[in-house]
Amino acid sequence: MYLIPALDLLVMVFALVDIIRADRWSIRYLDKSIWIIIVILLPVIGAVLWFVLGRDYGQAVDRGSFGDPRRREVVVLPESSTERELAALEREIAQQEQDDRLRRLEAKLRALQAEGSPNSPEN
Repeated sequence: MYLIPALDLLVMVFALVDIIRADRWSIRYLDKSIWIIIVILLPVIGAVLWFVLGRDYGQAVDRGSFGDPRRREVVVLPESSTERELAALEREIAQQEQDDRLRRLEAKLRALQAEGSPNSPEN
């Protein structure tokens, strides 16, 4: 009696979790939010549509697997230019922080040398 509604709910929740966790490049045809609305409004049909049409599983390249799934290789799309730009920005920020720290340490060293501190390398 409660088995069919429970299975419907389970399929819907599984599809929603899969949609939410899916990367942007692995979603076909519609936006992620539209797929979520479809699955909520049409639980079973929406979930089936998601798994059949909406989810891109990548191309499995068969390299002589002879039926062994561990030998299959999934082709991963190259990283986008935005990700490369973000990585370059992060490297630039890290370099800038290092340069700032080095300037502060050099200024501190010059101040100590100007005072004639006992820690000065000239003494």
